[in-house]
Amino acid sequence: MPFGAHETMEVHECLMEKVNMLNQFNFYLKQAKNPRLVDMIIRHQQEEIRSYNEVLAYTHDYNRFSPISPNTNIRGIEPQQIHYGVQNPPPFQPESSLNQLGDKEVAIGMLLCHKNAARNSMWATLETADPNLRKLLLNCAVNCSNQAFEVFLFMNQNGMYQVPEMNSDTAKTLLHSYVPTGKELENTYFGHQSQNTAFSGQAKTGQGNYNFTGSNQGMEFNVNSPQSALYGGNQEAGRQQYPQGGLAGQGGNKGTAPYGNQNYRR
Repeated sequence: MPFGAHETMEVHECLMEKVNMLNQFNFYLKQAKNPRLVDMIIRHQQEEIRSYNEVLAYTHDYNRFSPISPNTNIRGIEPQQIHYGVQNPPPFQPESSLNQLGDKEVAIGMLLCHKNAARNSMWATLETADPNLRKLLLNCAVNCSNQAFEVFLFMNQNGMYQVPEMNSDTAKTLLHSYVPTGKELENTYFGHQSQNTAFSGQAKTGQGNYNFTGSNQGMEFNVNSPQSALYGGNQEAGRQQYPQGGLAGQGGNKGTAPYGNQNYRR
């Protein structure tokens, strides 16, 4: 069954972007020096190769696809681990020579690639009619977002990405101007069972939080299930399915992979 004109062009843009990313990361791998950065490039390339081939396969034969499990080390990150504030930022300007890039320039290039890929894949998702292709592009968007966050964490922890702060009182004044929804609105939508079998609504817990109570016919909301990898969850399932050959002690897991370190060492 053919795709619509709009989604065909959107997928064309996403595939072209993936090719460009794979080419750029090949170059970055030769330039990177930090072992953690090298390991991250290898793992991200592994994921991008699988993602590219999965999109390609579905657009060629229209068969069902397998979601690409996340291959990032971002679990267990707490807000207090992020370094906030700008302190004596070093000068930054375009490099005059392309013969050698520093780790900071490599990380910036990776971050921008992932951010743009996440935005473009999500936009393509919104313009896609084929339900399987939509899920595939959504998978790409979430995984690229996770990869971008991992690169940010590396940069932030190494002083390459300083996060500007807003005055605490100003931030609180602005954000605290929003108040919870009123009881009348809540009773309108949570006071009876929804007629939608895919999303039967939300149940409000004693702590004031909401849990999804939709049936299994709809989207999977259980982030602990293997299927939720489609939406960026359960990274351990991905690690079991794709054991990595990353650098031990540097964020990678010992194992064998078709694109392990032995194929990338300089």
